[in-house]
Amino acid sequence: MPAPVIAGVDGSPESLAAAEWAAREAERRGRPLRLIHARQWHPAGPDGESVDAAGRRSASRVMDRAEERIHRAVPGVRVTGEQTAGPASAALLTAAGRAELLVLGSRGLTGLAGFLVGSVALGVVGQATGPVVLVRAGEDAAEEHLPDTGGGTSARTGYRDVVLALDVKDPCDEVVEFAFEAARLRRARLRAVHAWQSPPALGLGPGDIALVDGPGRADEWQGFVSAVLQVWRDKYADVEVLETVVRERPATALVRAASGASLLVVGRHLTGRPALVRTGPVTHAAIRHAGCPVAVVPHR
Repeated sequence: MPAPVIAGVDGSPESLAAAEWAAREAERRGRPLRLIHARQWHPAGPDGESVDAAGRRSASRVMDRAEERIHRAVPGVRVTGEQTAGPASAALLTAAGRAELLVLGSRGLTGLAGFLVGSVALGVVGQATGPVVLVRAGEDAAEEHLPDTGGGTSARTGYRDVVLALDVKDPCDEVVEFAFEAARLRRARLRAVHAWQSPPALGLGPGDIALVDGPGRADEWQGFVSAVLQVWRDKYADVEVLETVVRERPATALVRAASGASLLVVGRHLTGRPALVRTGPVTHAAIRHAGCPVAVVPHR
């Protein structure tokens, strides 16, 4: 049986938006959708009725609401549900290990605050061994698509760009392939963004790429980007690719690029130490401030 797309649901608006996004992604990938709700376990109460039984009823209502929303939005997707008792982070990390990808909700705030990432979601993102997508509250199908001819929102137009955060000093096949595949599934353009900054006055450090001085630096970085992407252009010949090389802080460049995107794809190094939660400063900034769903893809 193919690995499912899994969404964590807790009844919040952001988790319902994540469940609907996950349903659309499952349909795009031809995968089943599985909903998971983690509830706290409680012993029997003094009146003889188990508090845990009440928790199960509450969890069932949460699952029912999510399934109703999914069936209205994506009626053709196959949906199953699962309730677990215990810490949500542990249940979601276990789910991520058997999923095509895991989708979680993240509250969207206005202004510069961006995503408010809860401790559970951030902990899962920092420890999961598979891709995790964060979806803000209010995200709907039309926001993935380009405006219609009148400038209004529509779910019938083509998809907005998929944006890839590309570090040419440490290109990762898992991250690049995820982004190309996401663009292929959507028939969207892939926009690969690499941001560079001048080396400090003290010079280059170990492992840094030696670049020519002056105006030629941008051209040098452009050449590195083109070289890294060429094998993927050959593999995904039907995906249009736009290479963006800017002299700017990487986090700033990515947040700007994501403002008009359907999906932002960033990487996260697997540390080899399961207890260590680490996303890196650029990925952390992206998941907090990006204005679109963010896919965090772990890699060695």
